[in-house]
Formats: sequence, C-alpha cells, structure tokens
Amino acid sequence: MLGIALKVLSVLFFVAMSAMLKGAPDVPVGQMIFFRSFFAILPILLFLGWRGELIEGFRTKRPLGHVGRGLIGMAGMSLIFIALTRLPLPEATTINYATPLIIVIFGAVFLKETVRLYRWSAVVVGLAGVLIVMWPRLTVLTGGGAGLDQTVGALAALGGCVTAASASLMIRNLLRTERSSTIVVYFSLTCSVFSLLTLPFGWIMPDPVMLALLIGAGVVGGLGQICLTEAYRHADISVVAPFEYASMLVAIVLGYVFFGDVPTVQMLLGGSIVVASGIFIILREQQQMARVKGLEAQKVRRR
Repeated sequence: MLGIALKVLSVLFFVAMSAMLKGAPDVPVGQMIFFRSFFAILPILLFLGWRGELIEGFRTKRPLGHVGRGLIGMAGMSLIFIALTRLPLPEATTINYATPLIIVIFGAVFLKETVRLYRWSAVVVGLAGVLIVMWPRLTVLTGGGAGLDQTVGALAALGGCVTAASASLMIRNLLRTERSSTIVVYFSLTCSVFSLLTLPFGWIMPDPVMLALLIGAGVVGGLGQICLTEAYRHADISVVAPFEYASMLVAIVLGYVFFGDVPTVQMLLGGSIVVASGIFIILREQQQMARVKGLEAQKVRRR
C-alpha cells in the first residue's frame, strides 16, 4: 500500500511538471532537461538531509550503472518533452499510459515476473486503447489531415514510454545494491551534465515567468522522482505501474484550465479502455494475493 501511495503521489508531481514545461514551449529540449534535472537536486538534497543520508547518498558501488540509467532516462525525457510541445496535455499524458503496460511486458521477459493470461489480455487491450488515442495524430502517414508535428509528437510519446519502461527496470536492478536516494541523485547529476552538451545548439534566455516555470518543473520533478523510486522499493513494479492512470483526470483539468485543451472523443475512448485494463490488472493482482495468503494460512493451520 505504501508503494501504491508513493506511485500515485509521483504521478501528481509529474503531471504538474509536464504542465509547467508545456507552459514554456519555446525552450529547447536540452535546456528543459537541464532545468528539470539540475533544480531537482534541491528537494533531493533536502530529502537526504531529512533522512540523515546526505553523505551516504553519494556513495555508490555501481557508478557506471547510474550513468547508464541516467542516459536512458535522459533519452526518455527528451522524447516526452518533444511530445509535450507538440500534443495537447491530455493526449500526451494518455499516450504515456503505454509505459505501465510495457513495464508489465518487460517485467515478465527480463525480470521473470509471473504474468498470467488474464493480465496479458489486459495488456493487449490497453495497448489497443493507446493506439486509438494515437491514431488521429498518425494519419499523416497515410495522407490524412494531422500535421507532421503532431505525428512526431505521438511517435515521440510512444518512444518515451519504451525508454521509461527500460529505465524502470534499471532502477529495479540498481535497488539491489543502491539506496533509492543515491539513484535519484546520480540520475539528476548525469542528466544535468550531459544536457549541457546541447548548449551550443541554441539555448535561449528565458523571461521571468518562463524561468519560474522551468525552475518549478525541476523542483516538482525531483519530488516526483523521489516518490517513484521509493514506490519501486516497496512494491513490485507490475503492481504499482497501473496506478499511472491516476494522471488522466489531472491532465484533463490542467490542460483545459491552462491551455484550453479539450479532450477528443478518441482520447476519452482510448483512455477509458486503458484505464479499464489497468483496473482489471489490479483486481486480478488482489485476487491472486488473497489466494496466496489463503494457501499460506492453510499451511500454518496444518502445522
């Protein structure tokens, strides 16, 4: 339950971060990554100080593992930010619902987690829902009316899901030997350093409002990263992943209030299918856990 609660909290933080970055659409992606990563270090350091891990948080046995996780995360961040600048906030958020579905697949393939037929069926249905959301933005590939920017945005959003799922598995692997705080610290540091390589490619001087949005996105993103990493420590990734769907309502509200984004029929239909598949997965997990607990109780009584 703690893992689930932390996952939901991370979702709220990340949607707020996305809204802030969408409010600064003229900022180059590399510059967005720098502000998102560098200013995320502030809440991370406060978190370490609160837990008395300020020094321990920088100690690591696997520096190359952190660099690899950071580069994969940075690639995913780039794709997601590209999608945010080209798609309405609700649609960019809904396409990201493919991430927990891909995590379930990756968890079964790479981590050998048990995924039964019912959950596989829900994953397939959920991916179909994501395709429904994306399809109006992909019609440019078949001569439809969608703009090229929207097609690039939709494909970037899906690519971001794949890299985000990969990063989640890397986090799971790092947690075997590393503190969650250490993972977050080196992720932010890696992205901050490597994003500076994009400086020669046209960073801009932000105005005060844009600067505030960029710094705020970094701080809120840091809080979300802490909650996400802690969630994977307290619960199996295939269990907490479906709670990503809590972002749908928040994204719709923020998108309408701040950007005038009105949800399309396809987005609502596809999003509902994905959410339904996620709820089904959750219910199946609960039934399985109850069954396992029942069998364990029977064994205890027999003893």
